[in-house]
Amino acid sequence: MTDETPLDLAHAAMEAAPENDAARLRFYERLADAELFLMLTEEAAGEQISPELFETPDGAFVLVFDREERLAQFAGKPVPYAALSGRVVAQMLAGQGIGLGLNLEVAPSAFLIPPEAISWLHQTLGRAPEEVEAGVAEFTAPKGLPEALLTALDAKLATAGGLAAAAYLAGVRYAAGGQGHLLGFVGAKEAAQASLAKAASEALTFSGIEAGAMDVGFFEAEDPVAASLARVGLRFDLPQPKAPQELKPVKPGSDPDKPPRLK
Repeated sequence: MTDETPLDLAHAAMEAAPENDAARLRFYERLADAELFLMLTEEAAGEQISPELFETPDGAFVLVFDREERLAQFAGKPVPYAALSGRVVAQMLAGQGIGLGLNLEVAPSAFLIPPEAISWLHQTLGRAPEEVEAGVAEFTAPKGLPEALLTALDAKLATAGGLAAAAYLAGVRYAAGGQGHLLGFVGAKEAAQASLAKAASEALTFSGIEAGAMDVGFFEAEDPVAASLARVGLRFDLPQPKAPQELKPVKPGSDPDKPPRLK
């Protein structure tokens, strides 16, 4: 198996620059967003799962893999597992004194993550942005933002398909004073707004940028503010679900590529 996964790439970047905080943050961001396959002792019973626990000189660890094939390769036989996001695994293990063994023996990203790192990840993911109201005096083109933030936003929003029509990153000057940057979502579903704000906050955190460097706003497509954002902002396109196609029955003989059968 030679195809590298996003976790393989992020782990390699972290290992190549052990003093680089940004590379380490990107690895943990990829871990949180990844679908992980957790080895179990028995088949799940509803929402109740029983992870396989491995005792080592460094403590107890559960094992996860970012591909089903990697889990099968490690086990050497069919084993029960649960498919969970990294953030759910971190929530499950936080405070339990249990670490995480990632892709052990089967991938270049094989890594033992200690319990304290799991607790840190859970706490970091649990931070919620504060909601405030502020009048905008002017939008400007974004300036001086690090490439790490733009890359993180692009990756985060690529996973938010169908939750909004688009997002724009722009400089902003507020009517009450103060300025900064704002990520404006256009046409976001109301039920998705909290999730989108949290995703933007996580992109900021895992980029290593100090909190407060970017605000988030939500606007309807017909709102004049949305047009102002589109004129000066950096656009991020969110993947849109494909519209279902209407299948119409074709009468025999009406399709020139499929002539009717004659008996």
